[in-house]
Amino acid sequence: MLVFLPGEGEIRRVSAALDIAGAEIMPLYGALGAAAQRGALSPPGKARRIVLATSIAETSLTIPGVRVVVDCGRARRARFDPGSGMSRLVTERVSRAEAAQRRGRAGRIAPGICYRMWARAEEGALPAFAPPEIAIADLAAFALELAAWGAAPGDLALLTPPPEAAFAEARVLLAGLGALDGAGRITEHGRAMAGVPAHPRLAHMLLRAGPDAAPLAALLEDRDPLRGAGSDLSARLAALRDPARAPAEARPSLERIRAEAARLRRIAAKGEASAGPLSPGAMAALAYPDRIAARRPCDAPRYVMSGGRGAALPEGDPLSAAPYLVATDLGGKPREAAIRLALPITEAEIRTVFAGRITAAETVSWSAREGRVKATLTEHLGAITLSERPLENPASDLIARAALEGLRAEGLFWTQKARLLRARIALLEDGPDVSDAALLADGEWLLPYLGTARRRADLRALDLTQPLLALLGWEGQQRLDRLAPAHFVTPLGRRVPIDYDAETPSIELRLQELFGVTRHPKAGRARLRITLLSPGGKPVAVTSDLPGFWAGSYADVRKDMRGRYPRHPWPEDPTEAPPTLRAKPRGT
Repeated sequence: MLVFLPGEGEIRRVSAALDIAGAEIMPLYGALGAAAQRGALSPPGKARRIVLATSIAETSLTIPGVRVVVDCGRARRARFDPGSGMSRLVTERVSRAEAAQRRGRAGRIAPGICYRMWARAEEGALPAFAPPEIAIADLAAFALELAAWGAAPGDLALLTPPPEAAFAEARVLLAGLGALDGAGRITEHGRAMAGVPAHPRLAHMLLRAGPDAAPLAALLEDRDPLRGAGSDLSARLAALRDPARAPAEARPSLERIRAEAARLRRIAAKGEASAGPLSPGAMAALAYPDRIAARRPCDAPRYVMSGGRGAALPEGDPLSAAPYLVATDLGGKPREAAIRLALPITEAEIRTVFAGRITAAETVSWSAREGRVKATLTEHLGAITLSERPLENPASDLIARAALEGLRAEGLFWTQKARLLRARIALLEDGPDVSDAALLADGEWLLPYLGTARRRADLRALDLTQPLLALLGWEGQQRLDRLAPAHFVTPLGRRVPIDYDAETPSIELRLQELFGVTRHPKAGRARLRITLLSPGGKPVAVTSDLPGFWAGSYADVRKDMRGRYPRHPWPEDPTEAPPTLRAKPRGT
């Protein structure tokens, strides 16, 4: 019996669950030792044999004596995610072509039977064929080979062209490894990498770190020999040095990795290592410059990687206290991947290995928590911050922009004088929008006045009058004074302040001072609200239509006021009378 299962883990679980007397239970998967694989492929004896296999048994191997096939209908494939730059093993439904191939194993040498673990009605939903490898694989090696040829994918007669996003991601990686120059052409280092029979990441590491990196390269190239032993790759390197101390089931894998390490060591010895003696973490950083991870300032072991992605260790993992890691195996969500395997690295090692890539930047920003402009000098490697220290003398334009951030967070502070000016500007028919939201949305007009503002108190003390006038410009100010003046000039030449705080701009003055005025005064688009005062300074009427007042209510006011203030003029037609503030001499 041949049983198709997705992977090694399922094979182990099914094997442990089977208890069939007199039957041989034999696993078969790619990482299995050579002797165990030969046993599964040898002719069966008298006992019944159950072979638990991955899709490796679909076409490439002939298993003698198979009469029964059990197909679980699942396959495990490595899929590359261009957004995260990570390849992940994904368990998927088999295609109809794969299912037919598996069924054929039951009748290859004699009549047989195939049991499929799904309903016939489900077959219509299965894809016709498995996706071509070029559509789902890591394309870094392919991109390097094309660069060495001086070709592009479009130059080749490929049955399936590579996905553009995945191919572009591969070229970004190669540029980060120094295999491609700024124009996308292969470098001498890239040609040397193409000659190393390993993934470009590992080829770069072997060429830079030399033969000492061979054990780590062989380990990274293979499956994890110590599954469930935590995330620290150091334990795997120790087991590789002394397999006798490793669990018995891991020793075949370790011996295979040791043999590969010896082969890679010979290859690396032919090159010229450019880096000095490096720790395993520093070597891994050469292979994974985009996966150098800095711990976030929080209790949970969460990290940000130099490539910009997030990552996290399981709670309680021995590596969780490390401030810096190199993540060599990731899984889970692309936005915040689970770190499955990693090595610690120190800040000093990062600075040594990547000295040419570390950038310094002056950061001047508003701290809402501290209520002040905060100026720092930060050093970055990609998306991670290596250091941050106070910046003593930041440029005034950077301070101004940070203070503008503060104003946007705190809101504008208005003095009485500035508030009056804003109210006048708001009355202009085609004037600028002077609402808080509009003024802060485009804050360039404020920057010249914020170069020395460091704290919240400085923002509160800022008088916006001058910035608003500058926003208007000279012509705008002249127009404002003409259409929405700060004062109303009476017929007698007296300047009366206009109150713009109210909903409607308002003035107060003695009634007699407006004699002869036949057109109602305006401020911008709004009519002035006029409070008319008696000679004693008491309000006698309020109007927004002076001609209408003269023609109507004035007669009643005149009748009432003549007796109280007989020495002041109360003409029957105020529109024809001259304005005055004087009373008649006594006795006249």
